[in-house]
Amino acid sequence: MGKKDRIRPISICLLRRGEEILVHEAYDSVKERGFARPLGGGIDFGETSAEAAIREIKEELGADITGVELLGIVENIFVYEGEPGHEMVFVYDGRFVDESLYQREYLDGVEGKRQFKVVWRSPQALRDGPCYLVPEEIWQFL
Repeated sequence: MGKKDRIRPISICLLRRGEEILVHEAYDSVKERGFARPLGGGIDFGETSAEAAIREIKEELGADITGVELLGIVENIFVYEGEPGHEMVFVYDGRFVDESLYQREYLDGVEGKRQFKVVWRSPQALRDGPCYLVPEEIWQFL
């Protein structure tokens, strides 16, 4: 069984500013469609899903979060850039320790050497596009 044939456990955190949530927007060139995803990432061996959510936000934004509470777990079976994927997604609620981050329209993120922007989006903006919310099953937590 190769790495691509495995189910990947990940944690994401819904950071909220009123009704808006903080998302990273990206583009699938095969589907020719944009998507938006809350921040987070893989759970390391020996790490709890809550610890992973906290670590991922720290790694990606350089920011600490608190009040981390599990909202639920969703299964995400998808195709990205023509390749199938399968994740078990631990969905957390949390908030920034540094309240000044809520005043910014966007934040700078980093994943390894890749830099990106994260933005606040309302549920209406995520419904109307051009970037749709993934995984789709997290709508139940908004």
